[in-house]
This record gives sequence, C-alpha cells and structure tokens, in this order.
Amino acid sequence: MNYVFRCYVEKKPGFNVEARKLYTELKEQLGIAALDNIRVLNRYDVDNIDYPVYLAAKPVVFSEPQCDDLYDENLPTMDPNTTLLAVEALPGQFDQRADSARACIQLLTQGERPTVRTAKVYLLSGELTPADVEKI
Repeated sequence: MNYVFRCYVEKKPGFNVEARKLYTELKEQLGIAALDNIRVLNRYDVDNIDYPVYLAAKPVVFSEPQCDDLYDENLPTMDPNTTLLAVEALPGQFDQRADSARACIQLLTQGERPTVRTAKVYLLSGELTPADVEKI
C-alpha cells in the first residue's frame, strides 16, 4: 500500500518573521483593518518513503525543532474566524522547496528520491469580508 505522509510546519513565535511582515503589509498597504493575525505554514506531502524514513526526516528535513512547530496530517487548531488560503506550484512548475526536500531525503536514505509536493498555507484571522479576502 502506498501512503502519502502530510505535515505542516510553522515558525514559532519570535521566529515567524515572514508572517509578521505579511501581516504588516496587508494591514498597511492593502488597508485590511479587520485582519487580527496571520499564520504561515509550509505543507509537505511525501510519497514513496517508509514510515521510519518519514519519522527521521521530520526533525532534519521538514523542520528545525528549536524554531518550528510541526503538525502531522492536520492543520493546527484555529479560531472560527479563520480564512484559509493555500498556494502550490502548478503541475510542471519548478518547486524549489519540494526539490530540496527530495534531495535531502535521498541523502538521508542513500536511496531513491521520493515524491514531494509543497504548498504555502495562510491562516488569516479576523472578521474578514469577502472583499477583504479578494484583495488579499
């Protein structure tokens, strides 16, 4: 049976520079006053590896435990006023993050390169209107 492992990785508070910068830009440049918070996660879908390899790759390929939180399979808990946006490469489009993860897992196992797909997931908190989401 072929299983796809999925995890989400988010920078811990203090290390979440990308999320803080994006929050400021959306508030100031787009004028999204209702935005209360933004969280940025990287989603990894990995195929063609065994579970022990996935476990070994989690703290060295997908995340840095001292500055990242890793969530297996499911997104972290979010408040009810959260809007989720996800962005991933189109088929045939080069994905640097996925390619790097594939190469690192191959180095870890000394075997074949697995299949890796990634996406950037944005969790937008606040009473956003459909017009706000469209602007974003």
